[in-house]
Amino acid sequence: MQEPAITEDLIAAHGINADEYAEILRIMNREPTFTELGIFSAMWNEHCSYKSSKIHLKNLPTSGPQVICGPGENAGVVDIGDGQAVVFKMESHNHPSYIEPYQGAATGVGGILRDVFTMGARPIAAMNALSFGEKDHPKTRQLVHGVVEGVGGYGNAFGVPTVGGEVRFHPAYNGNCLVNAFAAGLADADKIFYSAASGVGRPVVYLGAKTGRDGVGGATMASAEFDESIEEKRPTVQVGDPFTEKRLMEATLELMQTGAVISIQDMGAAGLTCSAVEMGDKGGLGIRLDLEKVPQREENMTAYDAVGIPRTDADGSGSCQRGRS
Repeated sequence: MQEPAITEDLIAAHGINADEYAEILRIMNREPTFTELGIFSAMWNEHCSYKSSKIHLKNLPTSGPQVICGPGENAGVVDIGDGQAVVFKMESHNHPSYIEPYQGAATGVGGILRDVFTMGARPIAAMNALSFGEKDHPKTRQLVHGVVEGVGGYGNAFGVPTVGGEVRFHPAYNGNCLVNAFAAGLADADKIFYSAASGVGRPVVYLGAKTGRDGVGGATMASAEFDESIEEKRPTVQVGDPFTEKRLMEATLELMQTGAVISIQDMGAAGLTCSAVEMGDKGGLGIRLDLEKVPQREENMTAYDAVGIPRTDADGSGSCQRGRS
Protein backbone atom coordinates (compact mmCIF):
# COMPACT_ATOMS: atom_id res chain seq x y z
CA MET A 1 0.00 0.00 0.00
CA GLN A 2 1.47 3.32 -1.11
CA GLU A 3 1.63 5.98 1.57
CA PRO A 4 0.08 9.37 0.79
CA ALA A 5 2.24 12.34 -0.09
CA ILE A 6 3.01 14.78 2.70
CA THR A 7 1.00 17.89 1.82
CA GLU A 8 -0.02 21.01 3.71
CA ASP A 9 -3.55 19.65 4.05
CA LEU A 10 -2.30 16.32 5.42
CA ILE A 11 -0.05 18.08 7.91
CA ALA A 12 -2.94 20.28 9.07
CA ALA A 13 -5.22 17.23 9.37
CA HIS A 14 -2.68 15.79 11.83
CA GLY A 15 -2.97 18.87 14.05
CA ILE A 16 0.57 20.05 13.26
CA ASN A 17 1.08 23.76 12.56
CA ALA A 18 3.70 25.33 10.30
CA ASP A 19 6.21 26.06 13.08
CA GLU A 20 5.93 22.52 14.43
CA TYR A 21 6.42 21.00 10.99
CA ALA A 22 9.50 23.19 10.49
CA GLU A 23 10.85 21.76 13.77
CA ILE A 24 10.17 18.22 12.53
CA LEU A 25 12.18 18.95 9.37
CA ARG A 26 15.00 20.38 11.49
CA ILE A 27 15.09 17.34 13.78
CA MET A 28 14.94 14.75 11.01
CA ASN A 29 16.84 16.72 8.37
CA ARG A 30 14.34 15.31 5.84
CA GLU A 31 10.63 15.04 5.16
CA PRO A 32 8.86 12.55 7.44
CA THR A 33 7.04 9.53 6.09
CA PHE A 34 3.26 9.20 6.60
CA THR A 35 3.82 6.89 9.58
CA GLU A 36 6.39 9.23 11.10
CA LEU A 37 4.00 12.15 10.67
CA GLY A 38 1.39 10.15 12.60
CA ILE A 39 3.89 9.53 15.39
CA PHE A 40 4.70 13.23 15.71
CA SER A 41 0.99 14.04 15.61
CA ALA A 42 0.31 11.58 18.42
CA MET A 43 3.10 12.78 20.68
CA TRP A 44 2.98 16.52 20.01
CA ASN A 45 -0.73 17.15 20.43
CA GLU A 46 -2.30 18.78 23.47
CA HIS A 47 -3.61 15.49 24.86
CA CYS A 48 -0.14 13.93 25.16
CA SER A 49 2.25 16.89 25.53
CA TYR A 50 0.09 19.47 27.35
CA LYS A 51 1.42 22.20 25.06
CA SER A 52 -0.79 25.02 26.31
CA SER A 53 -1.43 23.84 29.88
CA LYS A 54 2.12 23.06 31.06
CA ILE A 55 2.66 26.66 32.07
CA HIS A 56 -0.34 26.42 34.41
CA LEU A 57 0.30 22.90 35.68
CA LYS A 58 3.78 23.94 36.79
CA ASN A 59 2.19 26.30 39.31
CA LEU A 60 0.54 23.48 41.24
CA PRO A 61 2.29 22.02 44.32
CA THR A 62 3.82 18.64 43.53
CA SER A 63 6.29 17.94 46.32
CA GLY A 64 6.19 17.32 50.05
CA PRO A 65 7.37 14.94 52.75
CA GLN A 66 4.66 12.38 51.90
CA VAL A 67 5.04 12.56 48.10
CA ILE A 68 6.73 9.43 46.79
CA CYS A 69 6.14 10.19 43.11
CA GLY A 70 5.07 13.49 41.58
CA PRO A 71 4.44 14.37 37.90
CA GLY A 72 6.08 12.39 35.12
CA GLU A 73 4.82 8.87 35.74
CA ASN A 74 1.56 7.06 35.06
CA ALA A 75 0.10 8.21 38.40
CA GLY A 76 0.99 10.10 41.57
CA VAL A 77 2.00 8.29 44.76
CA VAL A 78 1.60 9.56 48.32
CA ASP A 79 2.80 7.83 51.52
CA ILE A 80 -0.09 7.26 53.95
CA GLY A 81 1.90 5.51 56.66
CA ASP A 82 2.20 1.92 57.89
CA GLY A 83 4.20 1.03 54.78
CA GLN A 84 1.25 1.84 52.50
CA ALA A 85 0.83 4.35 49.69
CA VAL A 86 -2.15 5.69 47.79
CA VAL A 87 -1.72 5.83 44.01
CA PHE A 88 -4.11 8.14 42.17
CA LYS A 89 -4.79 9.61 38.76
CA MET A 90 -7.26 12.10 37.27
CA GLU A 91 -7.81 12.55 33.56
CA SER A 92 -10.30 14.20 31.22
CA HIS A 93 -12.11 12.50 28.34
CA ASN A 94 -14.09 15.51 27.15
CA HIS A 95 -14.00 15.30 23.35
CA PRO A 96 -14.47 11.51 23.14
CA SER A 97 -17.44 11.75 25.50
CA TYR A 98 -19.08 14.52 23.48
CA ILE A 99 -18.79 12.47 20.29
CA GLU A 100 -19.67 9.06 21.77
CA PRO A 101 -20.88 9.59 25.36
CA TYR A 102 -20.90 6.00 26.62
CA GLN A 103 -17.59 4.80 25.18
CA GLY A 104 -15.87 8.15 25.65
CA ALA A 105 -16.63 8.18 29.37
CA ALA A 106 -16.11 4.45 29.85
CA THR A 107 -12.65 4.41 28.31
CA GLY A 108 -11.70 7.49 30.33
CA VAL A 109 -12.35 5.42 33.45
CA GLY A 110 -10.49 2.46 31.95
CA GLY A 111 -7.45 4.58 31.20
CA ILE A 112 -6.96 5.89 34.71
CA LEU A 113 -7.60 2.49 36.30
CA ARG A 114 -4.81 1.16 34.12
CA ASP A 115 -2.55 4.06 35.11
CA VAL A 116 -3.05 3.11 38.75
CA PHE A 117 -2.34 -0.61 38.55
CA THR A 118 0.59 0.01 36.20
CA MET A 119 2.29 1.61 39.22
CA GLY A 120 1.76 -1.61 41.21
CA ALA A 121 -1.42 -0.60 43.06
CA ARG A 122 -4.80 -2.32 43.19
CA PRO A 123 -7.56 0.22 42.37
CA ILE A 124 -10.13 0.55 45.15
CA ALA A 125 -12.26 3.58 44.26
CA ALA A 126 -13.31 5.88 41.44
CA MET A 127 -14.79 9.39 41.37
CA ASN A 128 -15.78 11.89 38.70
CA ALA A 129 -16.55 15.55 38.00
CA LEU A 130 -18.99 16.12 35.13
CA SER A 131 -20.01 19.39 33.47
CA PHE A 132 -22.83 19.60 30.92
CA GLY A 133 -24.64 22.38 29.04
CA GLU A 134 -28.04 23.79 29.79
CA LYS A 135 -30.65 21.24 30.78
CA ASP A 136 -32.87 22.14 27.80
CA HIS A 137 -30.03 22.01 25.27
CA PRO A 138 -30.77 19.36 22.59
CA LYS A 139 -27.62 17.33 23.37
CA THR A 140 -27.65 17.50 27.15
CA ARG A 141 -30.02 14.61 27.87
CA GLN A 142 -28.12 12.25 25.56
CA LEU A 143 -24.77 13.30 27.03
CA VAL A 144 -25.86 12.92 30.65
CA HIS A 145 -27.37 9.50 30.05
CA GLY A 146 -24.43 8.17 28.02
CA VAL A 147 -21.66 9.57 30.23
CA VAL A 148 -23.21 8.42 33.51
CA GLU A 149 -23.88 4.96 32.07
CA GLY A 150 -20.34 4.77 30.68
CA VAL A 151 -18.66 5.74 33.96
CA GLY A 152 -20.74 3.32 36.01
CA GLY A 153 -20.77 0.53 33.45
CA TYR A 154 -17.00 0.34 33.11
CA GLY A 155 -16.32 0.65 36.81
CA ASN A 156 -18.92 -1.98 37.73
CA ALA A 157 -17.70 -4.47 35.14
CA PHE A 158 -14.10 -3.89 36.25
CA GLY A 159 -15.05 -4.25 39.92
CA VAL A 160 -14.19 -0.79 41.30
CA PRO A 161 -16.99 1.30 42.86
CA THR A 162 -17.66 4.94 42.09
CA VAL A 163 -17.70 6.44 45.58
CA GLY A 164 -18.43 10.08 44.81
CA GLY A 165 -18.59 12.86 42.26
CA GLU A 166 -20.15 16.12 41.18
CA VAL A 167 -22.36 17.33 38.33
CA ARG A 168 -22.94 20.86 37.06
CA PHE A 169 -25.01 22.38 34.25
CA HIS A 170 -24.00 25.66 32.58
CA PRO A 171 -24.42 27.25 29.13
CA ALA A 172 -20.63 27.37 28.77
CA TYR A 173 -20.65 23.59 28.23
CA ASN A 174 -23.27 23.53 25.45
CA GLY A 175 -20.55 23.03 22.85
CA ASN A 176 -18.56 20.39 24.72
CA CYS A 177 -18.95 18.61 28.05
CA LEU A 178 -16.23 18.10 30.64
CA VAL A 179 -15.73 14.53 31.84
CA ASN A 180 -13.04 14.26 34.52
CA ALA A 181 -12.45 10.80 35.97
CA PHE A 182 -10.43 9.93 39.09
CA ALA A 183 -9.18 6.59 40.39
CA ALA A 184 -7.22 5.64 43.51
CA GLY A 185 -5.49 2.45 44.56
CA LEU A 186 -3.36 1.02 47.37
CA ALA A 187 0.18 -0.31 47.13
CA ASP A 188 3.15 -1.11 49.36
CA ALA A 189 5.19 2.08 49.58
CA ASP A 190 8.41 0.20 48.80
CA LYS A 191 6.97 -1.67 45.81
CA ILE A 192 6.11 1.07 43.33
CA PHE A 193 6.81 0.39 39.66
CA TYR A 194 8.16 3.02 37.28
CA SER A 195 8.42 3.41 33.51
CA ALA A 196 12.10 4.15 32.81
CA ALA A 197 13.61 1.33 30.76
CA SER A 198 17.08 0.01 31.60
CA GLY A 199 19.51 -2.44 30.06
CA VAL A 200 20.44 -2.74 26.40
CA GLY A 201 18.95 -5.63 24.43
CA ARG A 202 16.18 -6.53 26.87
CA PRO A 203 12.75 -7.45 25.50
CA VAL A 204 9.67 -5.24 25.67
CA VAL A 205 6.44 -7.21 26.01
CA TYR A 206 3.05 -5.91 24.83
CA LEU A 207 0.25 -6.99 27.19
CA GLY A 208 -3.47 -6.49 26.61
CA ALA A 209 -6.11 -6.63 23.92
CA LYS A 210 -5.29 -6.83 20.22
CA THR A 211 -4.76 -3.67 18.21
CA GLY A 212 -7.57 -2.52 15.91
CA ARG A 213 -8.44 0.59 13.94
CA ASP A 214 -10.84 2.10 16.47
CA GLY A 215 -9.21 5.03 18.21
CA VAL A 216 -6.81 5.85 15.34
CA GLY A 217 -6.45 9.62 15.45
CA GLY A 218 -7.94 9.72 18.94
CA ALA A 219 -5.16 11.65 20.63
CA THR A 220 -5.21 14.31 17.91
CA MET A 221 -9.01 14.45 17.98
CA ALA A 222 -8.93 15.02 21.72
CA SER A 223 -6.86 18.15 21.13
CA ALA A 224 -8.84 19.61 18.21
CA GLU A 225 -11.70 22.07 18.01
CA PHE A 226 -15.11 20.78 16.91
CA ASP A 227 -16.92 21.85 13.73
CA GLU A 228 -19.76 20.55 11.59
CA SER A 229 -17.77 17.38 10.79
CA ILE A 230 -17.99 16.13 14.39
CA GLU A 231 -19.91 12.96 13.44
CA GLU A 232 -17.05 11.95 11.14
CA LYS A 233 -14.80 11.73 14.20
CA ARG A 234 -16.80 8.90 15.77
CA PRO A 235 -14.30 6.17 14.69
CA THR A 236 -11.56 8.00 16.62
CA VAL A 237 -13.33 7.05 19.85
CA GLN A 238 -12.17 3.61 20.94
CA VAL A 239 -14.35 0.82 22.23
CA GLY A 240 -13.69 -0.22 25.81
CA ASP A 241 -13.40 -3.76 27.17
CA PRO A 242 -13.48 -3.72 30.99
CA PHE A 243 -13.42 -7.50 31.30
CA THR A 244 -10.16 -7.74 29.34
CA GLU A 245 -8.67 -4.96 31.45
CA LYS A 246 -9.72 -6.73 34.66
CA ARG A 247 -7.85 -9.84 33.51
CA LEU A 248 -4.89 -7.69 32.51
CA MET A 249 -4.78 -6.10 35.96
CA GLU A 250 -4.73 -9.44 37.75
CA ALA A 251 -2.04 -10.78 35.42
CA THR A 252 0.05 -7.61 35.78
CA LEU A 253 -0.09 -7.51 39.58
CA GLU A 254 0.78 -11.20 39.73
CA LEU A 255 3.67 -10.72 37.32
CA MET A 256 5.02 -7.86 39.41
CA GLN A 257 5.32 -10.17 42.41
CA THR A 258 7.72 -12.45 40.51
CA GLY A 259 10.48 -9.83 40.15
CA ALA A 260 10.39 -10.16 36.35
CA VAL A 261 9.24 -6.59 35.69
CA ILE A 262 11.97 -3.97 35.44
CA SER A 263 9.78 -1.15 34.15
CA ILE A 264 6.22 -0.81 32.94
CA GLN A 265 4.29 1.83 31.02
CA ASP A 266 0.58 2.26 30.40
CA MET A 267 -0.35 2.26 26.72
CA GLY A 268 -2.29 5.49 26.56
CA ALA A 269 -3.64 7.88 23.95
CA ALA A 270 -0.82 7.38 21.47
CA GLY A 271 -0.75 3.60 21.85
CA LEU A 272 2.48 1.79 21.07
CA THR A 273 4.08 5.09 20.15
CA CYS A 274 3.71 6.69 23.57
CA SER A 275 4.38 3.59 25.67
CA ALA A 276 7.51 2.62 23.76
CA VAL A 277 8.94 6.11 23.29
CA GLU A 278 8.33 7.19 26.88
CA MET A 279 9.97 4.08 28.35
CA GLY A 280 13.03 4.49 26.15
CA ASP A 281 13.32 8.24 26.64
CA LYS A 282 13.12 8.08 30.43
CA GLY A 283 15.83 5.43 30.46
CA GLY A 284 18.04 7.21 27.94
CA LEU A 285 17.66 4.32 25.50
CA GLY A 286 16.37 3.66 22.01
CA ILE A 287 13.78 1.03 21.17
CA ARG A 288 13.13 -1.15 18.15
CA LEU A 289 9.54 -2.20 17.38
CA ASP A 290 8.81 -5.25 15.23
CA LEU A 291 5.34 -4.33 13.98
CA GLU A 292 4.88 -7.74 12.37
CA LYS A 293 4.57 -9.15 15.89
CA VAL A 294 1.89 -6.70 17.09
CA PRO A 295 -1.29 -8.67 17.91
CA GLN A 296 -4.02 -7.47 15.54
CA ARG A 297 -7.75 -8.01 15.45
CA GLU A 298 -8.16 -6.68 11.92
CA GLU A 299 -6.57 -7.64 8.61
CA ASN A 300 -4.31 -5.55 6.36
CA MET A 301 -3.35 -3.04 9.01
CA THR A 302 -0.52 -0.69 8.11
CA ALA A 303 2.41 0.56 10.20
CA TYR A 304 0.47 3.80 10.61
CA ASP A 305 -2.48 1.90 12.06
CA ALA A 306 -0.21 -0.01 14.44
CA VAL A 307 1.82 2.87 15.87
CA GLY A 308 0.46 6.06 14.37
CA ILE A 309 -2.21 6.46 17.06
CA PRO A 310 -3.91 3.17 17.94
CA ARG A 311 -6.41 3.11 20.78
CA THR A 312 -6.95 6.00 23.14
CA ASP A 313 -7.08 4.35 26.55
CA ALA A 314 -9.29 1.68 25.06
CA ASP A 315 -9.15 -1.75 26.48
CA GLY A 316 -6.51 -2.23 29.10
CA SER A 317 -3.41 -2.36 26.95
CA GLY A 318 0.04 -1.80 28.36
CA SER A 319 3.63 -2.62 27.75
CA CYS A 320 6.36 -3.67 30.11
CA GLN A 321 10.04 -4.39 30.03
CA ARG A 322 10.82 -7.73 31.59
CA GLY A 323 14.04 -9.13 32.97
CA ARG A 324 15.79 -9.79 36.23
CA SER A 325 15.55 -6.84 38.58
